[in-house]
Amino acid sequence: MSEERIEEKSSELNALLTAAVNQDASDIFLIPGMPAAFKIHGQIEPIDERKILPGEMDHFIRAIYALTGGRDMERVLRTGDDDFSFSIQGLSRFRASVMKQRGSLAAVIRLVRFDLPSPENLHIPESIMKLSQLPRGLVLVTGPAGSGKSTTLACIIDRINRTRNAHVITLEDPIEFLHRHQKSVVTQREIGLDTDSYVDGLRAALRQAPDVILLGEMRDYETIRIAMTAAETGHLVISTLHTTGAANTIDRIIDIFPANAQQQIRVQLSMVLQAVVSQQLVPTTDGLLRPAFELMLLTKAIRNLIRESKIQQIDSIIASGGAQGMMTMDGSLRQLWSEGVISADTAITYSQDSERMKNMVR
Repeated sequence: MSEERIEEKSSELNALLTAAVNQDASDIFLIPGMPAAFKIHGQIEPIDERKILPGEMDHFIRAIYALTGGRDMERVLRTGDDDFSFSIQGLSRFRASVMKQRGSLAAVIRLVRFDLPSPENLHIPESIMKLSQLPRGLVLVTGPAGSGKSTTLACIIDRINRTRNAHVITLEDPIEFLHRHQKSVVTQREIGLDTDSYVDGLRAALRQAPDVILLGEMRDYETIRIAMTAAETGHLVISTLHTTGAANTIDRIIDIFPANAQQQIRVQLSMVLQAVVSQQLVPTTDGLLRPAFELMLLTKAIRNLIRESKIQQIDSIIASGGAQGMMTMDGSLRQLWSEGVISADTAITYSQDSERMKNMVR
């Protein structure tokens, strides 16, 4: 294989990575049969019209592996998948997912920012940022894939890092933001690289004197069980679920457990849960994306509803809980519409009660 060809693709790859950082892309797509593309503000945009040929793609992949400083391609050639990170000094850190597709290699590269996002610039309400002050319990950030959950988590962890003297352990797949030690000590562990699984990493974390544990995702029964126990024993546990709305999140957690254990879990959850944030990204009138939020804070009334399996009544308490700092998704959308940030049609499309929203905005 031509060393000159790989050298040429290395130079082209560096130019692509630099352009992606400069254009604030979140992901780079290198797929045979289509042009190289960037994902910017949730939209995938080809950078030109020139399609990548399979042979050319092979040189691109080898150039990516060359940036890792010695990782070989054995895993992707054997299993069809490989995930790894690499850094370019002064530019950014990157997470590559290399895969076989239709007999050829392809890659999706995620940008991992050195600079942490600002909650003010991202329009994350202070009521959500104040969750960083909780000494213990379980905080869940929920929403569909690509809704900005990881970014919200990174902002909360950064606030803890800047304001509290604590040991923060993060378990992530992949690590998307790097936290430098400030007032806190932040230990970041990547699933598959630093520990085999969320369960293994979480069990180990409990022996590592944590004050705060960030779980990138609560994927299964065992992870949820250990996370709830950690929250119960005096740690602040922050995690995510792919659910929409606080009530659905509570139902999802309880339903994961066997029927004969669900009442016990309701009681345990009613004691350890502190807050549920639900978020989605909605298109703005100027073509960008803005988060809309629901925030449920655990009051005595909500704890009783969870314990008594009256989850369907929670939404009405959130709607009347503005004085306590709670907010509904539809209230957040209505506020964005009234400020002219989103259109009436967007508010209706992304609302939970579209008929009611239609009456409000029209």
